[in-house]
Amino acid sequence: QLQASGGGLVQAGGSLRLSCAVSGRSFSSYGMGWFRQTPGKEREFVAAIRWSGGSTYYADSVKGRFTISRDNAKNTVYLQMNSLKPEDTAVYYCAHTSDSLLRHYDYWGQGTLVTVSS
Repeated sequence: QLQASGGGLVQAGGSLRLSCAVSGRSFSSYGMGWFRQTPGKEREFVAAIRWSGGSTYYADSVKGRFTISRDNAKNTVYLQMNSLKPEDTAVYYCAHTSDSLLRHYDYWGQGTLVTVSS
């Protein structure tokens, strides 16, 4: 089960930190990802991180502005979002993957809305 939180309304240039608490993580869990979706658009990849080693991956649109991190002891993944832009407005979802390549995600959180005003 994934529980995302931390969304809200922020002005452009501001920051938000999203959290995703993971319950029931198994040994087959390789990592976590953040995705986002706006109405009428497909869900897009934002960032991913491996539980072991902490390697991170980012979409080009957020590189240098967003940082994904994890706390293995708390089974929690974070997405620190800085220098937010209006185009970052979306519902953000955290997701779990059992895929060693972090390509396919099998469990999804409920989503948290991020609204960036201009």
